[in-house]
Amino acid sequence: MKPSKRNCIVVFTALLLALGVSGCGGKKPVQQPQTPPPQPKPVTATLSASPTSIERGQTSTLTWTTENADNVTLQGKKVDPSGSQSVSPGQSTDYHLVATGPGGTQDATARVTVTQPQQTTTTTTTTTTQSDEELFNQNVVDIYFDYDKADLRPESRQSLARAAQFLNQHPGWRVKIEGNCDERGSTEYNLTLGEERANAAKQVLVQGSVSADRLQTISYGKEKPVCTESTEDCWQKNRHDHFELLK
Repeated sequence: MKPSKRNCIVVFTALLLALGVSGCGGKKPVQQPQTPPPQPKPVTATLSASPTSIERGQTSTLTWTTENADNVTLQGKKVDPSGSQSVSPGQSTDYHLVATGPGGTQDATARVTVTQPQQTTTTTTTTTTQSDEELFNQNVVDIYFDYDKADLRPESRQSLARAAQFLNQHPGWRVKIEGNCDERGSTEYNLTLGEERANAAKQVLVQGSVSADRLQTISYGKEKPVCTESTEDCWQKNRHDHFELLK
């Protein structure tokens, strides 16, 4: 073979090899789209007072609930994410709850109005005295319960202990204990829950030396609401034991 023809074959072969190498390169890896991180759940907070109006010296119960919060403060002091607390302000007060979490900050307020106690009026010839019912209602007051619970709160036990002392000073008086619930749940379930709440109060009064035969219990379930709005404040007012003087 002539040298010039052989050189052409060599050059042609080299070109084919170069084209083959450049055409067989590996494909670039396809990048998968990144999944954005999940958004944090929003923070929620509620705060209610029961009762919302008291006389000076009496107590009200603050109840609060939060969700998705890792820091909760009430009046600037750290508290549990959900709970209750008795307060006895000397004047009308707005209570402020702040809940903070990854999803933001939420606040809630509740106002407790404080009024002056009623004074007994006197004249030069007569003195206005309280009736038995008025005296009873001042010393044996309603107690309140958490949602779906018949357990007595610490402030309820204290109230019942004072009521037992008062009733022991009036051994002839008989008392009806009425267990009540809020509107949530079936009629049958709430009748049972109301009975448990009434019996819980009776047990503490008996432990305070009040004779059991002086105490009558009854459950009204959700049939005798004192507040008819579907709000937490109303529901709290309806979850209570009410005491009536029978004599």
